[in-house]
Amino acid sequence: MTETDTAARRRGRRPAGEDTRGALLAAARTEFAERGYQGARVRSIAAAAGVDAAMVNHWFGGKNGLFVAALDLPVNPEIILTRVLEGDPDTAGERIVRNFIAVWDASGGGAFAALLRSVATHEAAARMMREFVVNVIFRRLTHALGPDQPELRACLCGSQMVGLGMARYVVKLDPLSTADADTLAAAIGPNLQRYLTGPLG
Repeated sequence: MTETDTAARRRGRRPAGEDTRGALLAAARTEFAERGYQGARVRSIAAAAGVDAAMVNHWFGGKNGLFVAALDLPVNPEIILTRVLEGDPDTAGERIVRNFIAVWDASGGGAFAALLRSVATHEAAARMMREFVVNVIFRRLTHALGPDQPELRACLCGSQMVGLGMARYVVKLDPLSTADADTLAAAIGPNLQRYLTGPLG
């Protein structure tokens, strides 16, 4: 391999016009499905894609961004976490519902509904959904709010929101499927709040 070839590889250029971003996504889906979010390594993904690890930051801003892109979901976890944590901790549950509904409704359920349909029959999809809901969103949220039993609370919150997504966009239970965000936030938010910061006994 010449010095020119080596330099090109480091910059993320791929032979025969292959797409660096697409190669990273393909490698990431395999890595996340096999190892989960916590176990996946950016360097391993980049190596499988044949590019430098710096390309992950260049294209996706880091591991979180790569994971979300690999799932093909219209959700930026950093924005959701920032919005939820900005206000009163005692009303975080309502803000979670409003933010998720706003994101999901903007795409009509879209890729989230497609992933939910795959969960029951594809273990890789199920694992990636678990990793996204628990590790990327709610584990970070419960640790930031500082309650006891953060792992259990993260799973409880995840179960509530996955269930809501399933009922609203896949099963389409009416009137839950057509209710506005304020109605759902008022109805479901208090339960999420108990999962986040209330007594679990």
